[in-house]
Amino acid sequence: MEHIWSPWRYRYVAASSAEAGCVFCRILKEGNDRENRVLHRGSHNFVILNRFPYTSGHLMIVPYAHEPSLTGLDQDITTEMIDLAKLSQRALEVEYRPDGFNIGFNIGKSAGAGVAEHIHLHVVPRWAGDANFVSVIGETRVLPEDLEGSFNKLVKHFGQATD
Repeated sequence: MEHIWSPWRYRYVAASSAEAGCVFCRILKEGNDRENRVLHRGSHNFVILNRFPYTSGHLMIVPYAHEPSLTGLDQDITTEMIDLAKLSQRALEVEYRPDGFNIGFNIGKSAGAGVAEHIHLHVVPRWAGDANFVSVIGETRVLPEDLEGSFNKLVKHFGQATD
């Protein structure tokens, strides 16, 4: 296997392992939405860009409630999650014109949840051929846009100013 160095990722991993608690709860408390790429804060959930996206525009809807599973969330929270997923899909359609979407939950480590202790809903725009030879053979993702560019494109669709 080839190795590609990404020192910027080490800073994130080292900071996350050094900090006590949940990364989503920490982001909520910090309030530095632009730096943390929080696109919107709703009544029960917030929308955030995935720091390690599968594709450009990959975002997540995260409840304020620190729960590992859907069964621990009230209906008001899950209703707003789906409404924000719809808003997110519309914003991504306007800005990126994807061919399709993956929208869903990974509940628990064995299901692929990167932050298993705090449930979150992924909204991932997809294009025909977006899993090209580099991803399949080289086990590497190539993204044509940085997170700041994605943030600047999408934030205007959520109707709420961030700091």
